[in-house]
Formats: sequence, structure tokens, C-alpha cells
Amino acid sequence: MCVRIFAYLNYRVSRTRKEIFETLVKGLQRLEYRGYDSAGIAVDGPTKTTTDMSGNTICLFKKKGKVKALDEELYKKDSLDLDEELCTHFGIAHTRWATHGEPSAVNSHPHRSDKDNEFVVIHNGIITNYKELKEYLKTKGYEFESETDTEVIPKLIKYVYDNRESDNVSFSTLVERVIQQLVSISNTAKRGSPLLIGVRSEHEQLTENIPIQYNSGELCSTLSISAIIRLHRTLNFSVEYYFASDASAIIEHTNKVLYMEDDDIAVVKGGKLSIHRLNRRAGEDPVRAIQTLQMELQQIMKGNFESFMQKEIFEQPESVVNTMRGRICFDTNKVVLGGLKEHLKEIKRCKRLIVIGCGTSFHAAVATRQILEELTELPVMVELASDFLDRNTPVFRDDVCFFISQSGETADTLMALRYCKNHNALTVGITNTVGSSICRETDCGVHVNAGPEIGVASTKAYTSQFVALIMFALMLSEDRLSLQPRRLEIINSLRMLPELIKKVLTLDDKIKDIANELYLQRSLLVMGRGFHYATCLEGALKIKEITYMHSEGILAGELKHGPLALIDKDMPVIMIIMRDACYTKCQNALQQVTARSGRPIILCCQDDPEMTKNAYQTIELPQTVDCLQGILTVIPLQLLSFHLAVLRGFDVDFPRNLAKSVTVE
Repeated sequence: MCVRIFAYLNYRVSRTRKEIFETLVKGLQRLEYRGYDSAGIAVDGPTKTTTDMSGNTICLFKKKGKVKALDEELYKKDSLDLDEELCTHFGIAHTRWATHGEPSAVNSHPHRSDKDNEFVVIHNGIITNYKELKEYLKTKGYEFESETDTEVIPKLIKYVYDNRESDNVSFSTLVERVIQQLVSISNTAKRGSPLLIGVRSEHEQLTENIPIQYNSGELCSTLSISAIIRLHRTLNFSVEYYFASDASAIIEHTNKVLYMEDDDIAVVKGGKLSIHRLNRRAGEDPVRAIQTLQMELQQIMKGNFESFMQKEIFEQPESVVNTMRGRICFDTNKVVLGGLKEHLKEIKRCKRLIVIGCGTSFHAAVATRQILEELTELPVMVELASDFLDRNTPVFRDDVCFFISQSGETADTLMALRYCKNHNALTVGITNTVGSSICRETDCGVHVNAGPEIGVASTKAYTSQFVALIMFALMLSEDRLSLQPRRLEIINSLRMLPELIKKVLTLDDKIKDIANELYLQRSLLVMGRGFHYATCLEGALKIKEITYMHSEGILAGELKHGPLALIDKDMPVIMIIMRDACYTKCQNALQQVTARSGRPIILCCQDDPEMTKNAYQTIELPQTVDCLQGILTVIPLQLLSFHLAVLRGFDVDFPRNLAKSVTVE
């Protein structure tokens, strides 16, 4: 599941209610790429019928479908004065992807404590014990409207509030007592799912350091706090806060952000932001530093492309360069991954590499397993994170465990990371998102620098993860004399890789023509072996994700053990047959396909007459070193899936039932 959160607070900054609506809606639109089926907004009153602020209420707007439908709904209501100027106001917004209860307005967030909307909550994640909580609250007389697990949160807050020991209990204390994955009016709580806060103010002290307060009432960093208090006393300061589950929703407003950590509660009172925690960790910094985002707004815009996915496919010549930039010196043939430098000796002493991921990230691990084994001379296990956890896999202190995730928030991968840390293994993150949970919790890591990836179906992140793992293998083998010729071959090929990708992208029109022949088919097989088995898995996944065709990646060596039964003149088959160690074996598989009246479309090397003779159609690709060829062979399959989806009339960037970052099990 991947719901998305956005909230906006203006303190002593004059905004009309219409401007506030526009900010909230635009924030949700920046998060649409994550996948969702309904959306909702909650804003402060008062309504037109109230005469003073004592009549304040919280107004809810919820709608099944796209954010555009919610936006239209906002302007149908006449109870709110859209032109009213509000100097201080708070609003929250949310997109939901159904897990508990079908997509509907009632099941959409925000959820409320009662018909008076006393407490309103938006939430990302799944509450595993919600059934027990719900039954208990029902016995106390609380009525539920929805089928969701989230609704227990506002009801539980209401219950705790109704049974408070005194009138002096603060809202932040209530949140601390109901801390499960909570984001609520004027407070945000973070556990497991990503959350960050953007800060915009003319006063620099408000965008430098944020104090931490503990349950005991201790307020850290007297110097920093006194400076902030002086600022508040002497200046009529103004500030705006943006709360979001993704930086892309904040970057157009400010590049000053605070990344929340697990069990943080962010409290804004009187315009002042502080972080509350139940307990102080040993050695914890007394303040939390505001960071500066490097993302640029144009990076998350489509430009001249039809979709984000298409744009990101065509960005790959640049994204692989960015992955290598500053890390490979082609003059000296040295590879330096700065994020691993301090742990290099420990990595070299390890007995085993375990590479863990989900979906496309898992395929990047499969694609590079063979070269990792060859250059490190270590056993390499490649694991699906969910299966790794289900098996309670043995992990030892002399293992090095890699965790691959585009978002850095993938729930199964994150839980596998914590499992390995508990077993004292060294942990390495391979992510595309600075400040993500995997980034923060691993011992060291590599940021792949692919740039923001908006399309749900990952493309450029895959090829950048691929390159990052290749660079790790090159760095680890630098002192192996017997491997130097192989290393030089790979490094020289990496230098040429961006230009070769550009050549592959020139085949787009031909691939579109092939898509025109295939888009009415119901199934498609993708077949290869050796370095290209991962390409088959990844290509089939792309086709499944966005075209909704059945597609299967098949190891060509397994053809006679079952899949051959599927082959006939009507079954489309794509075969990857490049000039490498598996060339002859793949030719044998091709003979078996053509003998059963199969009509294979072959991805092959340029000027290979043997393939041209036996293929129904060929896609001729430039040749590179065997371990990098998978980058060139996957791009035609990315393009094919894109064109198939367009021809079938589907939304390429927002495939049904899927989300960009899967932040729960």
C-alpha cells in the first residue's frame, strides 16, 4: 500500500481559503504518481454561518477517484468563504490506496472521531491490531462509519481525551498515547512510513535547527532554544510549514526540510516547530538539523514527453552518467564509492554477500549476481525480502547485506534490514532517495543518483542500481591482479555505455511498430539465460505492470521442463540471444521454439545473420561487455511495455492496483 500525505500550515502569513485549497490540491497532485484510488482534504473553519472564531470547526471533503474530482468537489460547497483572508490556518490532504474497505468517499481519509469532527486523522500504513481496538471502542459506545483500519485512530484519540485525568492534557500528549503511525491536526507522528517537513520563513533561525523535547519535559539545547525564544519575543515572525510523505510535494515551496525519524512527533504551537520523543537515545544530538533539498522542480515535470515513464526511459543516458559521476576515474581505472570507504576493510573480510530487494530492485540484484561472484570471489545470495523474512534466514556477523530500494522506504526490505542488523551483519543501502529510512538505518551505502523517478513502473532506477552494483564489484576487485584485464574491459565499456543507450533509444519507432502487432494479445513470453535472465524477469514485470497482459520471464534452460508446452504459432515469444557464453545454448532454445511453429521476436547483436534468418522479427542492438549487456537489452522491453500500454488505452504512469513505494507488508 502507498497512501500519500500532504499538509500545509500558514502562521501569520495571509492566505485566502482558495489559495489554501490550491496549495493542498497541488500537493496531492505532486504525489499522484504514487498510486491511489480516492482523495480527501480537511481544513479549519469557521464557516460562513459562524460569527467568531469560537465557531471553528473542521470541514471534510472526500471523493472516490482522482484528485481532479476532489478539486471540483471543493468548489461545489457554499459553506466556506473562499475569499476570506486567513493569517493562521492548517489543512491536511491525503490520497488513499484501498486495503481495508473498497474505494469510496466514506473509506477515504481524513477519518474523524465523531460527527462534530473533533479529531481528524490522515494516516499511512496498516494497523495490525485494529480489529481488537475497534471491538473495544465499540463496547465503549463509539460508532464507526468506515471499513478502514485507520478510523480507530481518531476514535481512540477521542476516547483518551474523554477519559483524560485533567483538562491540562495537551494534544501532543494525546498523540504520544496513540502513536501508531499517526498524522493529525497540528501534530505529526512518524513510525515506519516516510514523512518530512518543509519550512519557509524570512527568519533564518527558523530554518536552521529544530529542538527536541522529551516526555519528561526536558528541552534540549538551551542555547538554541533561547535564541529561538528571543526571536519569537522580539519579532513579529511569520512561517509556513509543509508536511509531506515525499519531497516532490514540497520542493516548489521550499528546499529547507526536516526528515522525521521513527517515533518522532512534530508539534507546531504558536508557529514554533519542535520534535517530541518519548525517550532520549544515548548520544542523541540535542537538536534536529534542517537540510537543504537538491531536487529541482523541472526534474519532476514531464517536459515534452507523453508520460513520466517515457521521460524516464529517455533520461537513462544521463542517469547512468550521474550514477558514475565522481566515482569512476576512467584515466586511472579507479572506482571509489565514498559511502562505503570507511567500511571497505570490513567488507573485504566478509564471508558472504546477501543482496535483498523486491520487484525491480530484486531483478537488479539478479542481473549483477554473476559479475559480483566473479569479481569478489564470494558466494552471493540474492533474496526477495518477503521470502527472506518468511524463512527466518540464517544471517551471521561476517555477512555483508545489501538492501536495494528506489524509494528507500520499501517495507519488506526495511524489515529485512532490521532483521540483519539484529544479527550483527554489516548493512549497505542502495537507494535513490536521500534521507530515506534505508539510507538512515544502514551502516553505509550508495546513492544511485538517478534523479526523481515518478512513473510507478521503475526504469532509470533499475539501470542505475545495475551500474551501482557493478561499480561495487569493480571497487572490491581493485587489488586482484588476476582480475585486472576483466576490470579494464568493464570500465572501458562503462565509459561507452551512455552513447550505446542513446543508440538503443533510436529504435523506438521500430519497437512501436512491433507493439502495434502485439497489443491485442493476451499473453507474452520473454526468454533468455545467463546475464539476460534478469532482463526477462524485468521485461515481463514491466509488461504486467502497465499493460495488464499476462507476461512471464523464462529461463531458456528450463524451456523443456514445462514452458515449451505453451509454444505455438499464436503465442508471442521474445528471445534475448546475444553473442556471449550462452549464445550456442540460446540457439538451441530458438530451434525448439521454431520447431513448434513459434514466431520469435529476437533481441540480438547487430549484424547477426543467423538470428535474422530464424526470427519472425529482430531488434538489433549494439554490443558491449557481457555483464553490461543487460542494460541495453532491458531498454527495448521498457519501450515495448510503454507502447503496448498506450495502444491498449491505459494510464502509463498510474497502473491500477499498484503504488510507487510499497510502505507496508
